[in-house]
Amino acid sequence: MILLFLFLFVVAAPIIIWTYFRLTSGICKCSRHLVGKVVIVTGGNAGIGFETAKDLAERGARVILACRDEGRGTTARDKIISATGNNNVHYRHLDLASLNSVRKFAQDILQNENRLDILINNAGIFGSDNVKTEDGLLLGMQVNHFGPFLLTFLLLPLLKSSSPSRIINVSSVAHAEGLLDLKNLNAEKETEKTYLKRKIYCTSKLCNILMAVELSNRLKGTGVTANSLHPGVVETDILDDINVKWFQLLLPLIKLYTKSPWEGAQTSIYLAVSPEVSEVSGKYFIDCHLSNAFGKQAQDSQLALKLWEASEIFVGLK
Repeated sequence: MILLFLFLFVVAAPIIIWTYFRLTSGICKCSRHLVGKVVIVTGGNAGIGFETAKDLAERGARVILACRDEGRGTTARDKIISATGNNNVHYRHLDLASLNSVRKFAQDILQNENRLDILINNAGIFGSDNVKTEDGLLLGMQVNHFGPFLLTFLLLPLLKSSSPSRIINVSSVAHAEGLLDLKNLNAEKETEKTYLKRKIYCTSKLCNILMAVELSNRLKGTGVTANSLHPGVVETDILDDINVKWFQLLLPLIKLYTKSPWEGAQTSIYLAVSPEVSEVSGKYFIDCHLSNAFGKQAQDSQLALKLWEASEIFVGLK
């Protein structure tokens, strides 16, 4: 009898947990159309970004896929056009690991687009080695924070002139493990022994939240909002990039409880289209619901200001 109970528990527990995750995952139920609106999705060629871009294209928006790889970008564009019937989907080259690429992309947008209604900073990487880019910035921090920071800054004039408009930063619950040291923002204190890929990732996701907080302060009265979100643990290629033995061993089990890219995109879509958040700014969302960012640093407005000022220097704005 005990063995039967244990067997049923082992079999039933995963099913119960799986069902709970599926029932509590937020789904954007807003049916708002976006005809006449212009949207930029960085990293829109795969995973969450692709599903976000496809949904917004279905709503009639002009969607710009800002991607590093031209082949993947154009393939994603063609798939979205085929799936939605919306021919107003375009690929533009953007490599967040190059500040020059960010500037060229922003210049192209400012010269050729007469409006920008939604900017979704979705692109990101997890497992970056302790290497510097051509700009002298740590690769993981540049792709996840410095690049999106510069891109957003350069596009602010167009976002303001198109208001009401929205900025959305795809962060992660991993920000709770981040520790922001402004004197170590570019891993100045790290050595080969102390450098940890996960630590850099978590800190960069904390920066995404703080950037939205400071943006909300700077954009008061402009009609431009800025928010951040945790998409959930999503089954994308980023999971395979986590080169940790115990994690890879558990990966098949972990994937049982991950969201699909479509499910992971729901909160991004919600923040992009829902009238419920039209005047909400500087907040953090999970599963299409307002949540509290974890940890004192994520709620520190003074730290957000200092990060902004430091970032301006790192990307050459000051």
